[in-house]
Amino acid sequence: MENKRRKILFQGDSITDGNWGRNLDPNHILGHGYVYIIAAQLGSQYAESQPYFMNRGVSGNRVSDVYARWNEDAISLQPDLISLLVGVNDAHSIITGSARGATDRYERIYRQLLDETCEVLPDTGIVLCEPFVMHSEATDKDWSEWSSKMNEYRSVVRHLAEDYNTLFVPLQETFNQAANRADTAYWVWDGIHPTTAGHQLIANEWLKVVQQSKYAIG
Repeated sequence: MENKRRKILFQGDSITDGNWGRNLDPNHILGHGYVYIIAAQLGSQYAESQPYFMNRGVSGNRVSDVYARWNEDAISLQPDLISLLVGVNDAHSIITGSARGATDRYERIYRQLLDETCEVLPDTGIVLCEPFVMHSEATDKDWSEWSSKMNEYRSVVRHLAEDYNTLFVPLQETFNQAANRADTAYWVWDGIHPTTAGHQLIANEWLKVVQQSKYAIG
């Protein structure tokens, strides 16, 4: 019997979005960020099994926005592996005093999303990516708030990975170490959005974690 083609779904905000094409054009369907890099490497390496990569990241999304479209953009797709990177827009909404950040729903909604996913897709692997931020001109004005809130969110995601027995991809220290090699803007141009080199860092860490796990693509 022919082996089932594995489906890998990437979810999150603009960092994942990468301007992916909202059509079936294979030149643009995965965007131009870390999702594209991962899919290019694994798709080429394991062409015989033809893994199928999907990008459903949406720029500007908080975790509550991701959850609001979870049925359409995750559950209904029946993926074998889901990767999620989200948090910076939750923090931004709170730091800037936006009505969207009137209450901090990050952990509450994140848990609800994971509870539902584990219930409905019990055999689907989950990868939680650590949210990150860098000190730059764009984040300097409110840096103490950014640092505090994102530290909190990183702790939340680490604990969620433990509680739900998911994979965890650490990213903040990766970018901190990279900043010793080149200035911050070389990796994350505005403190939030990675450059091409920054997306490669994310892809490297993701591959390192996932490809050494039981969910390895191959």
